[in-house]
Amino acid sequence: MPVIRPYPFTAIVGQERMKRALILNAISNAIGGVLIRGERGTAKSTAARALADLLPEIEVVADCPFACDPSGLDTLCDNCRDRLARGEKLPTTLRRTRFVDLPVSATEDRVVGTLDIEKAIQRGERHFEPGVLAAANRGLLYVDEVNLLDDHVVDLLLDSAAMGVNVVEREGISFSHPARFMLVGTMNPEEGDLRPQLLDRFALCVDMRGIADPRQRVAIVERRVAYESDPEGFYQEWLPNEEKLSDDIAQARAALPHVTYSQRDLFTIAQLTTSFRVDGHRADIVILKTARAHAAWQGRLAIGEQDILLAAELALAHRLKRQPFEEASLEPGQLEDRLKKARAEAPPDMQPPPGSQQTAPSVKKALSR
Repeated sequence: MPVIRPYPFTAIVGQERMKRALILNAISNAIGGVLIRGERGTAKSTAARALADLLPEIEVVADCPFACDPSGLDTLCDNCRDRLARGEKLPTTLRRTRFVDLPVSATEDRVVGTLDIEKAIQRGERHFEPGVLAAANRGLLYVDEVNLLDDHVVDLLLDSAAMGVNVVEREGISFSHPARFMLVGTMNPEEGDLRPQLLDRFALCVDMRGIADPRQRVAIVERRVAYESDPEGFYQEWLPNEEKLSDDIAQARAALPHVTYSQRDLFTIAQLTTSFRVDGHRADIVILKTARAHAAWQGRLAIGEQDILLAAELALAHRLKRQPFEEASLEPGQLEDRLKKARAEAPPDMQPPPGSQQTAPSVKKALSR
């Protein structure tokens, strides 16, 4: 049976903010995922599926159901640890990054997996039946209509995404495995919203609307019709763009560990979140991680104002305090004005050293070391 190619990511018309949020999460899984809110038919699920096709191949333990990273000894599952303790050599192979779709009807056991207590009692064996988190490890976990999921299940997903590990305990028996994945949730606000506590747990959030420009709408229709009539031919037509974007993401991933930030940058982020009266410190951390990913994406080795601005735009809108029945939104220019004020208020001893802002050639030099 022939494989139907997903709609190409680079063929999606407009929706630049959504695409940027997805790309930045692909560059840095540490950001913590993205929630895409919007009306029906705005390419939310199309973009998530298309992004997964751009992600690079990964090296995994060949016969491990959790796709353990053989080079990450501190992130192995319990099974792989036991095998190493017995002196076994873990076989490895390359495979595509997985796209895992979580159904709305998913139960807790389906998500985290189950321990077979009967085998443990009768035979003294620890037997674990993997769940969705196991399949999604080191991949992309997509949750459509996340607002319709049971709140407890959403909590489990967000906890695992934050900790990077799934631990299942029952009757004094436990099993753990890595659960590091890129979390993408989509929802239609018309069908109900997420509780504020859960909303805050998504690192980034993008609100989408249908495109009003007639020319862009024509392009959407033309491309969709062309894809449906010949998916393979359409995919091949866009393949050079897809390959370039995939290479750019891979280069940004490699550059990310080299991206630096200053005390002034941290002060700016803290002043920015304080000025918007954002609760907690999660937003500050998310902005910093996102800004670093954006700097790497732009070919720079130090974050700057533009990186912080774009990161804050994605990280703050869903965390703003609002009155009942009132939409929380950032006014145009509001972020930029507050960022400039925050930069100006930074103490003199937090000024970056001369020459700390580096450009694209510096990235290439760093990667060639």
